[in-house]
Amino acid sequence: MAIPQTMKAVYLVEPLKLELREVPVPEPEPGEVLVAIRACGICGSDIHFYEKGRIGDFVVRAPLVLGHEAAGDVVGLGPGVRTLAVGDRVAVEPGIPCRRCEHCLGGRYNLCQDVVFLSAPPYDGLFREYVTVPEDFAFTLPDGVTTEMGATVEPLAVACHAVGLVGVRPGESVAVLGAGPIGLLAAACASAAGAGEVISTDRIPGRLDAAARFGATRVVNAADDDVSQVLKDAVDVVLDCVAVEETLWQAFEIIRPGGRVAWVGMAADEARLPFQLFQVKEAMVTGVFRYANRFGTAVRLLASGKVDTRPLITHRFRFPAVAEAVQFAAANRQSTLKTMVNFD
Repeated sequence: MAIPQTMKAVYLVEPLKLELREVPVPEPEPGEVLVAIRACGICGSDIHFYEKGRIGDFVVRAPLVLGHEAAGDVVGLGPGVRTLAVGDRVAVEPGIPCRRCEHCLGGRYNLCQDVVFLSAPPYDGLFREYVTVPEDFAFTLPDGVTTEMGATVEPLAVACHAVGLVGVRPGESVAVLGAGPIGLLAAACASAAGAGEVISTDRIPGRLDAAARFGATRVVNAADDDVSQVLKDAVDVVLDCVAVEETLWQAFEIIRPGGRVAWVGMAADEARLPFQLFQVKEAMVTGVFRYANRFGTAVRLLASGKVDTRPLITHRFRFPAVAEAVQFAAANRQSTLKTMVNFD
């Protein structure tokens, strides 16, 4: 196919205002591929940037393209590309590290201080028709993994990373606090890792209904039941996908002595914690920041059928209707899971 000179891209120009623009199509540099985006999901961070114009220290100071959960087709090759070919379907890993610092060289490139993360200011994201990425950050989608499923590889990689950090072992009990998209995928990954019991908690009945399709063997409605009492000292691993003060406390109250806790949700800057309980239980705690070396794992989970992300996609829009899609997702947080923007 002929590559056009320009493409459509949707920019956040100020809070609550998205604007369609025509911009040049980028040229792939050595070792890069040009990807035509076919599907891009809306993340909670996209909604937060849209509404507030910032997330913590990440501030939108110039027009910015949102979106980082994407898949598409390779349509161009830069010099030296060897592992991909035109026509390959790929999931795009959006965090490109420097490859030189101690974190990159040690395999924890998600901690790189010079990472280029597409959709985090000042780097444009993927609600645009074309993007160039290094060939090793474009992961081939096998037959049986649809392009829409490929656009869920990014959030699935977050869940894989969380489960990997706490080392869920076969037969263990796992509580997943929060049954939003990441929480559902965390439950699915815990189940795929062999957890004997996967307990999902949330306040929204529809999300708890969905949890059973993502590997939960038990659900607790936090609006009706006291999670800390129902699950007191009962689980080996907690994956906190909410990370508000209430769930931060719950994690230490429901963990067994010697258990492990992963803070997956982005917590507030400050919160009170039960440090004595944390200490006497000798709980091991880790933060979770994006992922490193998990995209391949996520693709394999989809290809094997151990995780199926298709039920995660509850609503669809057609590019360039990104403004409508983001506004819908923002206004319907309780009734939507993943809103997808398709380009075809």
